[in-house]
Amino acid sequence: MSLAIISPNRDIASWLKILADTASEIPLEIYPDIKDPYSVEVAMVWQHPKGSLQAFPNLKLICSMGAGVDHILGDETIPNDIPITRIVDPRLTFSMTNYVVMGVLNYHRQIDRYKKDKARKVWDMSNPEIPIRVGVLGVGELGGDVLDKLAQLGIEVYGYGNSAKSDFRHPYYYGDQLPLFLQKVNVIVCLLPLTPETEGFLNIDFFKRCNKGTYLINVARGKHLNEEDLIEAIDEGYMSGALLDVFRQEPLSKEHPFWEHPKITITPHIASITNPDAAAPQIIKNYFNVIEGKELINKIDRNKGY
Repeated sequence: MSLAIISPNRDIASWLKILADTASEIPLEIYPDIKDPYSVEVAMVWQHPKGSLQAFPNLKLICSMGAGVDHILGDETIPNDIPITRIVDPRLTFSMTNYVVMGVLNYHRQIDRYKKDKARKVWDMSNPEIPIRVGVLGVGELGGDVLDKLAQLGIEVYGYGNSAKSDFRHPYYYGDQLPLFLQKVNVIVCLLPLTPETEGFLNIDFFKRCNKGTYLINVARGKHLNEEDLIEAIDEGYMSGALLDVFRQEPLSKEHPFWEHPKITITPHIASITNPDAAAPQIIKNYFNVIEGKELINKIDRNKGY
């Protein structure tokens, strides 16, 4: 029984070292040089080529090498009965929350404005703060922690999700209550899981329902956002600007209008990076759980998409 690693666009050297140091007894197959596809019963993947898992007729488990699983669920060739697991790492939460807090406070204290003032040698003490009320789309482990930390700073916060939560610790809206949620906030953080229902969620109709001048932070997935609609919404004044860490195509092409847009700040998908030291042991444990017939850890619900 071997473990296949399929991650064509990621340096896996650190993963290989951890596996060699802590679980050298596990036979490895490294894509694309798969010697014995019939021996592969567990695959750890990140952005695998669609259809590539069909080469393994005895596959029993697919492990995402990160917290997201949309790259797996988007492959229609994968049988529905093969379980999927993801990585759960407190450090991912720590990094994501810090990034979002940074983005919210930079907007609140107008750091971009002062950078421009410095370049023009302008000393302007007027209106040093933008009043903010922050709404988070998607209140799972990451979104919930973002709300907690912002609330601890004294910031007014609201959450929005797909289903009801009777005991949620912050003001919360769900389902068709989206218009009510949008009227409460003027900063929106997207941490939604990517599902067929949420793809393209951030579009011109959404932006037109926001309070005029709302600011967007997207740290979920690039496919949540209609990029052309965002530019239109900013240029028409519906949105005041955006901080974006994820994009439909990565790396972002040099011709993309986001590079030059004065009200859009971009970072290269670095808000929260998987730490192999924390992630690899979870995959190793699930490898042996398959062998021993034990319950998998961090198994996702395919119906929910996370």
